[in-house]
Amino acid sequence: PDISYFNDLYHLYYSVSTFGSNRSRIGLATTPTLDLDSPDYAWTDHGLVIASERSDDWNAIDPNLATDVDGNHWLAWGSFWGGIKMRRIDSQTGLLSSEDDELFSLASRPDALRAIEAPFVISREDYYYLFVSFDRCCAGTSSTYNIRVGRSESITGPYVDADGLAMTDGGGTLVLEGNARWRGPGHNAVLREDEQDWLVYHAYDATLNGLPTLRISAIVWDADSWPTASL
Repeated sequence: PDISYFNDLYHLYYSVSTFGSNRSRIGLATTPTLDLDSPDYAWTDHGLVIASERSDDWNAIDPNLATDVDGNHWLAWGSFWGGIKMRRIDSQTGLLSSEDDELFSLASRPDALRAIEAPFVISREDYYYLFVSFDRCCAGTSSTYNIRVGRSESITGPYVDADGLAMTDGGGTLVLEGNARWRGPGHNAVLREDEQDWLVYHAYDATLNGLPTLRISAIVWDADSWPTASL
C-alpha cells in the first residue's frame, strides 16, 4: 500500500493480485484523519483505480502516488512484465484523470527476466528520481533484491541512470544491495525529515533465519546529486 495526504484526505492506494499473475487491481480508500480516537476517523473505499489483465504487458500492483512541481498528482506502478508505468491522477477524486489518458512507460528490464518493480518517485532540486527494485524478492536469505535509481527533468520521463542508460532499456544506478547479514533490501520509500532524506525498505536477516525486517538508512547525495545508502 501507499499512503499520501492531499485535498484534505489521506489517500491509501492498495493492490489486489495473486503471486506471479498480472491479472491485478489497484484501488483507493480515503480518510480525513489517522487519529483512531477522532469521530471523523473512517475509511471510505472508492474502489477500482486501474486494472491489468493477462493480455496487458504490465502489472497493476505496487502503486506509488507522486506529485510534480506544479502540484499535479501521478500514479506510478508496476512489477515484472513491461515494467513501470504511470498515469495522471485527478486531484479531486484521487482516481485516473479523464483529461489525460496517456500511459507513460518509465522503466523496464527487457533482458533480465523483467525483474523490476516497486516504483517510488520523489522530486529533489532540478530532477525527479525514480527508485525501483531489481531482481528476486520474497525468498528469505536467497533474496537478491536491490534498489536502483534513475532521474529525469520530467516526472513522466525519460529516466536515465548515472551512466546515461535509459531505465526503459534496463538502466538503474545501484543505491543499496545486500550483504552477509541483510539479504535482498528493496521495495523502498523515501522520507524527508528536516534536511535529511531516509530510505525505508525491507530486508531479510540472515542471523535470524531470514526474518523479514523493516529498516531505515540515511541517504547520502554525492557531488553529482546521485543517492547512495548503506545497510
